[in-house]
Amino acid sequence: MDDPAAYPTGPARPRRARQQQRRRRLGRAQFAALVRAVLIAVGLVTVYYVLPLDGRSTARTSALLGGGLLLVLVVFWWEVRAIVSSPYPRLKAVEALATTLTLFLLLFAGTYFLVEHSTPGSFSEPMTRTDSLYFTLTTFATVGYGDIVARSQTGRVLTMLQMLGGLLLVGVAARILAGAVKAGLLKQGREPPEDLP
Repeated sequence: MDDPAAYPTGPARPRRARQQQRRRRLGRAQFAALVRAVLIAVGLVTVYYVLPLDGRSTARTSALLGGGLLLVLVVFWWEVRAIVSSPYPRLKAVEALATTLTLFLLLFAGTYFLVEHSTPGSFSEPMTRTDSLYFTLTTFATVGYGDIVARSQTGRVLTMLQMLGGLLLVGVAARILAGAVKAGLLKQGREPPEDLP
């Protein structure tokens, strides 16, 4: 027969049930955050490949870069606000970083593609969308294989802007996101870990 002492009663049972319920909610939230981050990244990459980027105007390329950088800042600002009010600020910060980083990289990939098509020879080889994305990722990751290099002054200036923006994104944006996570945890009455600034 079942031993009644094996089943907790009193305050231990509700506490354990609440802990299990919190773990299940956190697991669902983690899964949802991962799915959202992946779907956003896939959606942005899909838009990059289907967007009509066939213009040959330098003014259009400059407008794309300027407007795109402004969009990255607006999205980042909106994400920081969402982190502070999120029930799971750390998960929202990961999602925010994935969104902002993907948008930033695709913006430069599109710009490189347009520069090469408006001024052929700006890079060491003709750039397809995939080549442009590849060059953007190798520049951001500081790998720089050397198979594609910027030859024109415009291409080099854009590459330097991407390098500077990448450093800011990794350094400053990560610190801002960590601060937003800390603010979100404090708003909920939870103590942030010591490793957060």
